[in-house]
Amino acid sequence: MSVVAAVLLLLLGASAAGGLLNALFPRRAWWAIGPSWGAAFVTTELALHLIVLSTLAAAALAVLGATGHVAGFVGLGLLVATDLAAIPLVVSARRTRLSTGSLVTELDIADDDGKTPRYPLSHVAFPWLMFRRPGVKVVRGVEFARVDGRPLLADFYLPDTPATKPRPAVVQVHGGAWVLGSRREQGIPLLTHLAANGFVGMNIDYRLSPWAQWPDHVVDVKRAIAWLRENAADYDVDPSFIAISGGSAGGHLSALAALTSDDRSLQPGFEDADTSVAAAVPFYGVYDMLDEDRLHAPALHDIVLAPLVFRVRRQHAPERYRAASPFFRVHADAPPFLVLHGTRDSLVPIADAHKFVEALRGVSRQPVLFGEMVGGQHAFDVIPSWRTAPVIEAIERFLTTTYEQRRQPAPTLRQELADALTD
Repeated sequence: MSVVAAVLLLLLGASAAGGLLNALFPRRAWWAIGPSWGAAFVTTELALHLIVLSTLAAAALAVLGATGHVAGFVGLGLLVATDLAAIPLVVSARRTRLSTGSLVTELDIADDDGKTPRYPLSHVAFPWLMFRRPGVKVVRGVEFARVDGRPLLADFYLPDTPATKPRPAVVQVHGGAWVLGSRREQGIPLLTHLAANGFVGMNIDYRLSPWAQWPDHVVDVKRAIAWLRENAADYDVDPSFIAISGGSAGGHLSALAALTSDDRSLQPGFEDADTSVAAAVPFYGVYDMLDEDRLHAPALHDIVLAPLVFRVRRQHAPERYRAASPFFRVHADAPPFLVLHGTRDSLVPIADAHKFVEALRGVSRQPVLFGEMVGGQHAFDVIPSWRTAPVIEAIERFLTTTYEQRRQPAPTLRQELADALTD
């Protein structure tokens, strides 16, 4: 038994060390980028959980006599060294550099004297608790459109109290490289927290490639915005304040929808519907689909965009890629933006977000805030974590402040947002 325990401890130490090295130096080759990201996500976003669990496992194996053998002793050494080296990942998870344009500082959400519900630490410790939160009710499977006989569904996250006045709303767009993903597993920590703070959340599905072809994806997002505005009274929603959020492909789609409310070509059959949004919060999105700077891994274009989404290579139809890029759609009347991206994102480089934010700030009359999650990986917000909690609280403050100050001039709103997020 002690020999088996020693081998298991060696494997535990080696896998922990390998996981940390991958998190620090992720692979971007086409054949490795997916598995490398998945392992890096677990190591980076669940670092504290892994340290605790690996310590408990090592203690159990030591009791079984693992350290009485060279293999077990080496495994223990690897594990201790790896856990110590991973501590900076835990510490940095609470750090977000916030840029408001003229100011770069650390994100700091004040307690607000207990007036605003905070994200539950119990959900951070036990992520599976995220699906249920006191004070929040969920209405699932609401059909908001039917395209070619196929229903498009949404889940609603609502405050579990009667509305005394119309509530602000947020449309959440899931990620998945435009080819997979669903409303059932993304955006849940954000929407439950927003609902606990008086918002109505609409978590939507949309048509996916290869069955859908661009621009079907963003058309469906706009269908959701239009439907929610038309049916606002049924959900106690204030139709004047519908915001949008999303991660990865959803970050791209939410940013694009926010910037193209005047593009009737993206609203076939509902050209006269109002699809404007009052604010946008895209996470780790792809903002330049044409990617002339070649910031993205070649696999994004060669394996996903060209064969599955656009069904044409960018050099043969650059105007289609350009029209699908939020980077090329920035304008003066854009709504307030809070752009979020992790500095260790191994799927979508943060440089793309930097470029988009700079372009948007160059023309928009509204505030454009940029949050850099120090050490953050792609899809960091899918589960509650030490990093997710403060970021979600920041989004709530951003949206609440924008809602409360929406009739103020842009300079006033910009200062109010800076005060709300850097106390």
